[in-house]
Amino acid sequence: MTTLVKSKAFPTLLSVMDDFFNTDVFNKPFVNTEFMPAVNIRDEEGSYELEMSAPGFKKGDFKITSEDGMLTISAETKTEHKEVKKNYTRKEFSCSSFSRSFSLPENIEEDDMKANYDNGLLKVSIKKAVKALPNKKEISID
Repeated sequence: MTTLVKSKAFPTLLSVMDDFFNTDVFNKPFVNTEFMPAVNIRDEEGSYELEMSAPGFKKGDFKITSEDGMLTISAETKTEHKEVKKNYTRKEFSCSSFSRSFSLPENIEEDDMKANYDNGLLKVSIKKAVKALPNKKEISID
């Protein structure tokens, strides 16, 4: 026995319009899709180490904040390219941005975070709070 499966042989008008307005003649999107950089987080003995792959940015493009138990990393870069030839001028803009937030654990030193950006890799080091050693006190009996 064969199962019948309904298929959409023809695209809907909405999908055709969406394809038309969101792609150019070279099949590149007009609309810049959201960029979300990949992140690795390691739990080391004395710190948490966050590495974010964010090529194409400069050190000054980043903003890193820590507020109410949240670490937020955001960046925005804008470039402008102008090309003048015989009878035409072409001016192109490029903009890329992102924002990512992470919940911070309670056992950190919020005042002791360090960040470094080199070759497209952002590294954030978050120092863990020193655990208080249990006080052992012997009490004499009267």
